[in-house]
Amino acid sequence: MTTQQVAACLLISQPKISLLENGRRIIKPRDVRDLCGLYGVQDQRRVDDLMQMARESGRQGWWNAYDDIPYGAYIGLEAEAAAVRCYEPLVIPGLLQTSAYARAVIAGTIPPATAEQAATRLEIRMRRQDRLRTPGNPLRLWVVLDASALWRVVGSREVMREQLEHLTHLSAQPHITVQVLPHDAGAHPGVSGQFTLLEFAEATDGSVVYLERFTSDLYLEKRSDVRRYGDMYAHLQAQALSPDGTRSFIEEVIKVYAGPESSPDARALTLPRP
Repeated sequence: MTTQQVAACLLISQPKISLLENGRRIIKPRDVRDLCGLYGVQDQRRVDDLMQMARESGRQGWWNAYDDIPYGAYIGLEAEAAAVRCYEPLVIPGLLQTSAYARAVIAGTIPPATAEQAATRLEIRMRRQDRLRTPGNPLRLWVVLDASALWRVVGSREVMREQLEHLTHLSAQPHITVQVLPHDAGAHPGVSGQFTLLEFAEATDGSVVYLERFTSDLYLEKRSDVRRYGDMYAHLQAQALSPDGTRSFIEEVIKVYAGPESSPDARALTLPRP
């Protein structure tokens, strides 16, 4: 059976089947039971053993200690990835956010969340950043950031100043690269929205494209899709400021946030391209 046929029989998405088969998504006992039924496994002891293995595997990831994580599948992929390439048009990516900035983003983007739910999301977001500090094997992160994200005042001017200072500090680390796409770049391949490319160390593991949505996220694994997004990202990198030019640009924006609110708006800043 093809993954499309399996997905149609179980009324689930084809990408989910692919993620399960490649070990990139935690499999639930119910999924094991349904798959065994579809594949004609008659030995109940065999089915029970597999379901027990699924229960045990589900406890391995730290994120499984939290209930109702809407993007638990993505965290699992991120935890196993060797490199992540991200384009973000509106906000600083979660892996690079300060606690104050992240708290303001969560409060603004998920209004129905209770205080407890917001606190859980904040804790998870901060813990994800441990992947950038893994001794000897930190996550290789490359971010192309639209200039709009620098000027969107999230929380307050002080929160933004602190966030941008944190961003320049992180971007100086050898395994983290940040490039800003200035407004004068005009139309570019990222106008359709945010996307993330996850790459894995094992040659047999293909890359995955992650598209974050408000209700249900998308995971693309077809080689043609991954290649297309890889080409888009290469174009974004080419149009963005260099890493050094980016740090200079951000430092100028920090001066605006650090100054009085009546200071001239620096959104018209343009730096010479290297």
